[in-house]
Amino acid sequence: MSNVVHKLTKQQIDQLMSKISFDTTNVSQGMKAKTKYKNTSISVYNSNKVMFQGKDAESIAAQLLPSVVPAKKNTAKSSNSQQTIQYNRYNCIGSDEAGSGDYFGPLTVCAAYVSQKNVQILKTLGVDDSKKLTDAKIVELAEQLVTFIPHSLLTMNNDKYNEKQQVGWSQVKMKAVLHNEAIKNVTQKVDTEELDYIVIDQFAESGVYKRYALTELPFSSKTKFETKGESKSIAIAAASIISRYAFVKHMDSLSRSAKMEIPKGASNKVDLTAAKLIERKGIAYLDSISKKHFANRQKAEKLVQKKYK
Repeated sequence: MSNVVHKLTKQQIDQLMSKISFDTTNVSQGMKAKTKYKNTSISVYNSNKVMFQGKDAESIAAQLLPSVVPAKKNTAKSSNSQQTIQYNRYNCIGSDEAGSGDYFGPLTVCAAYVSQKNVQILKTLGVDDSKKLTDAKIVELAEQLVTFIPHSLLTMNNDKYNEKQQVGWSQVKMKAVLHNEAIKNVTQKVDTEELDYIVIDQFAESGVYKRYALTELPFSSKTKFETKGESKSIAIAAASIISRYAFVKHMDSLSRSAKMEIPKGASNKVDLTAAKLIERKGIAYLDSISKKHFANRQKAEKLVQKKYK
């Protein structure tokens, strides 16, 4: 049951009382009139306030007071857009990825389970959105988290990434497949009867995700998609840190192998590094440690060609 109260003018009250029949005799002190309409109790008070009580209170108020209450469709839309779930009060699996915007390095995806009782521990450790943390802090936190947080970490290396992209997989499809697989893995490590929500840091509409994921969503009814999920769910923040940790460690390994710093991102600095790698090790080596379809590849080739003109 919901209660809806509106402050009306005398004219608006008169209009309301002209629409349906009201009892004005058998009323409580301070009340002007009352009635029951479509299973909704309506009380008009001497203060010119009108209360609607019942499960359909909002829609009845909108029907009888169109000049006062927005149409139900708009009201529902506004209400839904403002609804937020306090995920940190529940047992959640969160998932996030790293490397999707970086030319060099793999695509890493992590799903992590954070029980409500562990939320405060993670906050004390300093778990936050990985984009706000230095690489050193990410490594420090991740190496603690993996010791007690049930998780699944998947890495799609560059050879596999380029192979899938070549046969028509978009990056969104790759992420959907990896997220779904990681989440499925974690559900096999925890008591799913205690699982309240699965929260995915949104990179696509839910319908697109479901179409691309290849397999059914585990516990679809419990699954939510959230933009800027790291700030809404500490489970996503934990997954973000672990996935970023895996990406950072892989990039460190690439730098050692190439005997030069391999930068993150997709900036002009990345173009210059790619051009140097083409000169030193060839285009095949560059492709083996990068995402071929990024524009950085062509820019690097042009830089090399320009140098030797």
